[in-house]
Amino acid sequence: MDQLNIALLHYSCPPVVGGVEEVIRQQANLFHRYYHKVKVFAGAGDQFSPHYRVEINPLLGSRNKQVIKAHETVLEGHLEPLERLAHKVYRYLSDALANFDVLIAHNVLTMRYNLPLTYAIFRLAQDDQLPIISWNHDSPFFYEDYPRFLDTSPWNILKRSHAKIYYVVISDSRKKQFTRLYGSRHHIYVIPNGIDPIQFFRLDPATVRIIQEQRLFEGDFLMVQPSRLHPRKNIELSIRVTRALQDRGLQARLLVTGAYDPHEPKTVTYYKQLMALARELKISSDVLIMAEYKFRSGQPLTPDRIIIRDLYLISDILFMPSFQEGFGIPLLESGMIKLPIVCSNIPPFREIGGRDVCFFELEDTPAEIADKILKFISRLPTRRFFRKVIKEYVWDNIYQYQLLPLLRQVREDFFRLK
Repeated sequence: MDQLNIALLHYSCPPVVGGVEEVIRQQANLFHRYYHKVKVFAGAGDQFSPHYRVEINPLLGSRNKQVIKAHETVLEGHLEPLERLAHKVYRYLSDALANFDVLIAHNVLTMRYNLPLTYAIFRLAQDDQLPIISWNHDSPFFYEDYPRFLDTSPWNILKRSHAKIYYVVISDSRKKQFTRLYGSRHHIYVIPNGIDPIQFFRLDPATVRIIQEQRLFEGDFLMVQPSRLHPRKNIELSIRVTRALQDRGLQARLLVTGAYDPHEPKTVTYYKQLMALARELKISSDVLIMAEYKFRSGQPLTPDRIIIRDLYLISDILFMPSFQEGFGIPLLESGMIKLPIVCSNIPPFREIGGRDVCFFELEDTPAEIADKILKFISRLPTRRFFRKVIKEYVWDNIYQYQLLPLLRQVREDFFRLK
């Protein structure tokens, strides 16, 4: 799909604080990350990012004096100020959006805070200016104490759908409510608001590249092993356990974050043995050893402490199958971020982990260890919910499987029906 020019619109944007304002920030970041040109239009806020443009026009806001005055005169029975202001907003948006491929308007077609803006967007849709998606978070009609004047003209436009506008709601329960409000004639898409772990965790740009290239947000289960490439770290067992987990239906992947030991050249031979084992078990693409990772551009990755921390943050468990250790700093690091730990039953790990980690014996088979892991994680609702959030509510996955297909459909329909 060609990269699009996408306009996002709301009454306000960051640094104004609010739930919808944060969604605007996250969607703008998302579209920019996938190389679309994005611009935010709002009535209040500021240039909150250096990566894309923000245009502030007070006429788009909910507290503008002209807008408030128009609302007051409507309540007094005079429509002329509303109509004049709606036409003024329409002319502004018509010019400002001339080169955009789609407008995503958040809440402004459902809430009562800027009626001239609502009417202007309806007219944009009627005149086929550009495809419009109304992203519906809320409506006053869902609450028993809503002002009854909203049932009368011209306010009741907030209860109507427009045949040329696509409607997105943020949950199945909201879909039921908007279907009752609009009637069943109009198709409504459910796309949840998401979370952006890249921003939430402040992930390093190199980590982001790995996540995108390897689609790490789409798997079932990530095991991280922050170990140097040394035989006593028992990485071959990690590979075999990864295969055993896959044999049990879990889409498991292994992230080994450690580098070569510069004092032991034989670790290169060890790395080659590990890769040969992964090929033999047919899981080469699921074993990522960061010491040898090369981006698709050919640029080698240089793992550092920040990238290792990032991989902890997106993983499901720490897996440490070492034959021997003097201590076990990764266990402490995992404890700091509440990452579940599965490790070999050796003295330093026992001393640190006690009853709070899952141990296996070095004599256990990969199948037995896989079964222990599955039993362990089945008792961890926080881990299950973590993976559910990653798979279903991370913006990158929402973009790939829900938002991008909708954008394609909106564009195709617009040119087919225009």
